[in-house]
Amino acid sequence: MIIREATGEVKILARQFKAVAIVGPRQSGKTTLARNVFSSKPYVSLENPDTRRFAQEDPRGFLEQYKEGAVFDEAQRVPELFSYLQQILDESSEKGQFILTGSNNFLLQENISQSLAGRIGYLYLLPFSTEEVQKAAQRSLSVEEALFSGGYPPIFDNQIPPGKWLPNYISTYIERDVRQIKNISNLNQFERFLKLCAGRIGQLLNMSSLAIEAGVDSKTIASWLSVLESSFIIHLLKPHHQNFNKRLVKMPKLYFCDTGVACSLLGIKSVSQLTLHPLKGSIFENYVVGEFIKDRYNRNTPFDLYFWRDNSGNEIDIIIDKGTYLYPVEVKAGKTITSDYFKNLQFWEKITGSPAGAVIYAGNDLQKRSNGMQVLPWNRLQEILPKN
Repeated sequence: MIIREATGEVKILARQFKAVAIVGPRQSGKTTLARNVFSSKPYVSLENPDTRRFAQEDPRGFLEQYKEGAVFDEAQRVPELFSYLQQILDESSEKGQFILTGSNNFLLQENISQSLAGRIGYLYLLPFSTEEVQKAAQRSLSVEEALFSGGYPPIFDNQIPPGKWLPNYISTYIERDVRQIKNISNLNQFERFLKLCAGRIGQLLNMSSLAIEAGVDSKTIASWLSVLESSFIIHLLKPHHQNFNKRLVKMPKLYFCDTGVACSLLGIKSVSQLTLHPLKGSIFENYVVGEFIKDRYNRNTPFDLYFWRDNSGNEIDIIIDKGTYLYPVEVKAGKTITSDYFKNLQFWEKITGSPAGAVIYAGNDLQKRSNGMQVLPWNRLQEILPKN
C-alpha cells in the first residue's frame, strides 16, 4: 500500500480539530487513507442502504454506538447526522474524534457550514501525484504514460488498463454523482457538455461559446460547471489581478483534476494516440498544473496558484503568489530545451523587473541558469515544489 503524501497533514489536523473531513473525488483513496491513519476507529460506510437508513431515521441512536468516535465514509449522504455531531463535539474536548469522508464537496460543505464550522479541519485528496504513481506502478512511467493513465489508485492497485477503467468511472460518475448533486434530466446532453469541456482543456473559459455548442443557455452551463467543480472533475484556475499597466483577461482557465479522465473524454485510447494528439501540449500543461494543485492540497497550504494574461496575448502559465513577490512558471510539452521556452519569462522580467522563474518541460534534464531561472523536468517537481 502506498503511503499518501497527505498522511502527515491528516494526522496534524486530527491533533488540532475535534473532527476531520477528507474530501475528494470518488476512488481517489479517501477511505484507504482514513482507515490506514485511523485504524483504531470503527469504520462505517454510509453508502450501505441499511446503515444509511438507520442513521437517517434515528441519528441519536446511531451515534450512541460510536461514543469514542468513528470514520464515517460518504458522510454527505446523511445530512441528518451533522446537527447531532455538533452537540457531541461541543460536549467533548477530544481531538480527532470523528473522521468524515465525502466525494461531494458542495453537499458536504453545505452541511458542515451549517453545523460544524470551526470544529472541523479540511483536507482535499486528489488522485495520486507523480511520485505516488511511480511508487504504485513500481517503475518509471514515460511522460505520455503518466498523462494517459492519470492518477486514480484503482488503475495501479488492480492493474486495470486506463482505457478500460476510466470510461466506466466517467459513466458511473454521470449516472450517479451528477444526479445526486443536480436533478439533470438529459444525461446525454450533460455527457456532451463534459466532452466539450475536455476539448477546451487549458483554455480560457468562454461560457457563451460553450453554451452554444452544448445547446443550452449560459445559466445552465454555469450550473453544470459548479457540478463538475464540486465533484472534483474540473478545476478553474483564476487569473492573477496584477495589472502592470495592461488590461487583463478576467476569465478563468479550465483544467481537469485528472488528465486520464480528460484523455478518456477526448477519445484517446492509447499512449501512441496521445503522442500524436493535437491537444497533447494542453494535456501536459493540465498535468503540471494538477501537480501544483495536489501539492497545495496534500500540504494543506493556502491556494496561491493563478495564471497571468493580458489582452495582447502575453501569458504566464502559472503564477505562484508568494505574498511579497510573484513566481512565474512556464510549461512546455517539448523534450528539447530551446530559446523559445524563455520568451514569456523574459517578457515578465521586462514588465516586472523580476528575473526569477521556472520552465517545466517534458524532458529529463534539470538546469539552474545564472539569471536565476530554472529548467525542471516534469517528473522531479517534488524536489522544488515546497521550496517555490
